[in-house]
Amino acid sequence: MGLLTIIRKNRRKEKEMRILFLGLDNAGKTTILKKLNGEDIKSVSPTLGFNIKTFAHGKYTLNIWDVGGQRTLRPYWRNYFEQTDALVWVVDSSDRMRMDDCKQELHALLTEDRLAGASLLIFANKQDLQGSLSVVEIQQALDLGAITTHHWTIWPCSAVTGANLVEGLDWVVSDVAQRLYYSSTTAPMAVAENVVVV
Repeated sequence: MGLLTIIRKNRRKEKEMRILFLGLDNAGKTTILKKLNGEDIKSVSPTLGFNIKTFAHGKYTLNIWDVGGQRTLRPYWRNYFEQTDALVWVVDSSDRMRMDDCKQELHALLTEDRLAGASLLIFANKQDLQGSLSVVEIQQALDLGAITTHHWTIWPCSAVTGANLVEGLDWVVSDVAQRLYYSSTTAPMAVAENVVVV
């Protein structure tokens, strides 16, 4: 094994991704992160400011920025856009009254130059609650079909039960890896189209 091969392997081991978790307040961003990290989710208070979680996912190190979603904090979201590889937009599927607000905030984010090219995962959270909107209803309410600037998918999930959290994270990590870490000299990963998981 040549020195170059060893160096290349070491560099691959240190692959990092910066992922930004955003969404309206009470969508469940912090609860999702705690669940993914194996932490207790019984007492989660609203995020005032931001939290940073770093953990390994497969062969990648994820640096996840969880930023509060209260209306007064949203103007500060742009302070966290730099070098973002993926945006995870968390939606409270049971909050029918604020779907329009949710749509406007998401579409405004996608016009930001510093988020250009970032992979977009929409987590339709709180699917465990009775009366929650389905993934198809959320896709329509957020007008996801109009998004052509970002590679996106939507996953139904529950921060409480943990349903589909890892699968959603798998998708976003794979999508970012395919864009950042696979050159023409390495075997390309299958290109996924914009997908709706029902």
